[in-house]
Amino acid sequence: MRIPLDIPPGLSADDTSFAAAGRWADASNVRFHRGRPQVIGGWERLVEAPLSGVCRGVLAWTDKGAVLNVAFGTHSKLQVFKGGGLYDITPAGLAAGLVDGTGGQGYGTGAYSTGNWSEPSSGDYFPRTWSLAAWGENLMACPREGAIHAWTNNTGSPAAALSNGPARVTHMLVAPTDQVFALGCNEEVSGIFNPLCLRHSSVRNNNQWNTDPATTAREYILPGGGRIVAGRVIGPYLLVWTSHALFLGSFVGSVTQPWRFDRVGEKCGLIGPNAAVVVGQQAYWLGPDLQFYRYGLGGAVEPLPCPIREAMADNLAASQGDKIVASSSSSFSEIRFDYPDARDGTENSRQLRMSLSDGAWSRGIMARIAMIDAGPSQYPIGVDPAGAAYWHERGQSADGGAFSWFVESADQCLSENSTAMVRGLWPDMADQVGPVSVSVTGRFTPQGDESSSGALSMAPGAERVDLRTTGRMFRVRFAGGSAPTACRIGRPVFDIAPAGSR
Repeated sequence: MRIPLDIPPGLSADDTSFAAAGRWADASNVRFHRGRPQVIGGWERLVEAPLSGVCRGVLAWTDKGAVLNVAFGTHSKLQVFKGGGLYDITPAGLAAGLVDGTGGQGYGTGAYSTGNWSEPSSGDYFPRTWSLAAWGENLMACPREGAIHAWTNNTGSPAAALSNGPARVTHMLVAPTDQVFALGCNEEVSGIFNPLCLRHSSVRNNNQWNTDPATTAREYILPGGGRIVAGRVIGPYLLVWTSHALFLGSFVGSVTQPWRFDRVGEKCGLIGPNAAVVVGQQAYWLGPDLQFYRYGLGGAVEPLPCPIREAMADNLAASQGDKIVASSSSSFSEIRFDYPDARDGTENSRQLRMSLSDGAWSRGIMARIAMIDAGPSQYPIGVDPAGAAYWHERGQSADGGAFSWFVESADQCLSENSTAMVRGLWPDMADQVGPVSVSVTGRFTPQGDESSSGALSMAPGAERVDLRTTGRMFRVRFAGGSAPTACRIGRPVFDIAPAGSR
């Protein structure tokens, strides 16, 4: 008897293997693309020299000569990759920030009874993150809680603080109207830092910040409590997240109030400044409640179901949520969230991926503390905790070496009343590079003893793998990692022999 292994895309890991029967149960470094599991692409060094410091921000853009520039903001430096070289453009006098989050004076952190219930305070201590944006061919860069700086695309000169801009800024972005926004900053008149204050420069003048009938610079205060965490551009609009809510910024062109900010979602704040990504007219992010959310222009905020969220929620490193990085991969129509797992330490070490075409989730073990999509660069760019910057989705190796991957099914229950023997497997692989191992595990009851065929190697083009495993339910596992490997798994077929009842 021949039975095809035709499993719908996506992992279902928060259920037991028997409850998730007929699904994929676990994987690492495998995505679901066009409905089938596929090993992710490899990575190669962008620049041989490591970055100085721990990277928390990346931006790629081109200058007037169509030369690719890549800015890296670390806890201690601001650097730029240009023309094959890495240059230090750190603002003069900028002191190093923290590498790790240390909690604060909100509930559950800091000294007992300090701070207000559920509210952040000035006693919070965050890792140094950067907000980066292009201003023409120039760079705008803001270290969290610092001033906004401009770099004029001269590798011999450091970035310099904007004249007249706020001295303390949580997050910076450049709007489609060519205005620089300071999100969470000093109020203009009092100079006091207000975590809900927004200010923007005049149109095409990033040094003009004073509110006046002769300028287009203005100030706004968001309602609702909490603090601003970050913002993103989405089409002609702005999204601004606080720790509690989401606001949509619309350019209305009024002389007194050029922009309007409307609350479009409550109890759906952002966990950290890099934990949101925009793809087209949709935004995806992780909230402080460790729930994923989605918002599309013209719609409402909605929770994003994730059937593999439990392990991330249970093991997120304490006080390190500001390190979480959301990014996209346009080539595969997917988003990913890199997060620090306490089982590995305090830096990002694992990831969750979701296909935007069918909502299929997967996951992986990979240390990436900063990630951006391709465009204008040819490939996505990622940075590891040691400061190595890589092109991603390039080749099939880990910078020349092998990387581990696997995908494993949940139980495939052939019959609850009779047993069977798996005698073999006819592989169905595409684009296979290097050996792929396969193993089948059988058992008679959901919590019974297991018997395994052991891991058997399949070379590219192999017609059949002989197996011997008996049971009522079976799990199959494909894996690689002993050498650079790649493949797309199609619809393999089991050779099954009835083995009677038990």
